[in-house]
Amino acid sequence: MNWRAEWKKLAAITGVFLAFFYLPVGRARFDNAVMEALHLAKWYAQEHVLLCLIPAFFIAGAIAVFVSQASVMKYLGAKANKVLAYGVAAISGTILAVCSCTVLPLFAGIYRMGAGLGPATAFLYSGPAINVLAIVLTARVLGIELGIARAVGAIVFSVVIGLLMHLIFRKEEQEKAAAQMLLPDEEVSRPLWQNGLYFFSMVGILVFANWGKPDVTTGLWAAIYAAKWIVTAGFAAALGVMLVLWFKITWWKVALTAAPVVALAMIFPEQPLVAFTAGVIGLSAFTSTDPGEAGEWFSSSWGFALQILPLLLFGVLVAGALLGRVGHEGLIPSEWVASAVGGNSLRANFFSSFAGAFMYFATLTEVPILQGLIGNGMGKGPALALLLSGPALSLPNMLVIRSVLGTKKTIVFVSLVIVMATISGIIFGAFFG
Repeated sequence: MNWRAEWKKLAAITGVFLAFFYLPVGRARFDNAVMEALHLAKWYAQEHVLLCLIPAFFIAGAIAVFVSQASVMKYLGAKANKVLAYGVAAISGTILAVCSCTVLPLFAGIYRMGAGLGPATAFLYSGPAINVLAIVLTARVLGIELGIARAVGAIVFSVVIGLLMHLIFRKEEQEKAAAQMLLPDEEVSRPLWQNGLYFFSMVGILVFANWGKPDVTTGLWAAIYAAKWIVTAGFAAALGVMLVLWFKITWWKVALTAAPVVALAMIFPEQPLVAFTAGVIGLSAFTSTDPGEAGEWFSSSWGFALQILPLLLFGVLVAGALLGRVGHEGLIPSEWVASAVGGNSLRANFFSSFAGAFMYFATLTEVPILQGLIGNGMGKGPALALLLSGPALSLPNMLVIRSVLGTKKTIVFVSLVIVMATISGIIFGAFFG
């Protein structure tokens, strides 16, 4: 008998026993933290899984199946033109307007298809950080200085972080580029413009299905919000036509999927999520049973879902338990946070960056949170630090990044975001604090 191994088992069993034995059940803060974890997980499942993550999984699966590795390497690979690669990665955030979790399947898709570490991590940061609507809302609610600083800082961050990741791991990147040179050319099954329109339709569904309600009732943003489901339906219809014409999906399968979606949209006009869910189920049904590339598309999307969803939901539970939802408390008292981010000291900016990096912010929710913190004495420097670290990172986000990049690269990426956000906050606070 291996007594060392048995003692390890006994120690693990004892540890679990003691954890349950001294579990502080019945204490108000602990019980509230458990409920906050469940509330946040419920909210996340209702607001983000169907509308954000599932479209993102389908897009990521499509990248893996329908985008040639040569194309990814040409524009985002380790040997690609740096201005083009980082420009594409940085600008993508203004188009996608996704949160720190929704960007993950897309990041995993392009990285596994051969994108260089630098452009891939620039995209990973820019996706949730450079959100036009969030920047406009920041300027309107928190002041023009913070709005401009957030916009400039996020664009600069995405490029600088990508370049630093490339330099720090340049030996691995050189080896990756050398291996890519040996790959044979892939056959192209359809023109680039067809694939481009196909991806454009899916990105349109993702963006407009998640278009947030503005704080005004007139103007362009309000008009888009009022028509968001009509626009989303238009993109979905275009996707269905393309699947029939260019991807050889039998027309009656698409029609059979579309019929209940249209019917449910008419029966439940005030509950568009019902029709959207029916569309997702129908798309999954006919792609999963297709023997051709549509079946590969579903299989790849399903693989991303299996890898990412469990980690995200676990991370959301932990984040909810520690920090709670907006306006609610978890294990960490909110007054601790408020008292730690006053002024413009190194400690205040670092704490703001660090805490923001581990919190989960849905798109646009960081603005009302900061409005409350500033009202409680938060300095402008720490406010910018949180804006530059919080939306781009979260605990659930980090768990998934680690599964894609590994522990070492994840630690470096997170550290770069926190350090740069801290420095930016100190500089901004010195001028505008």
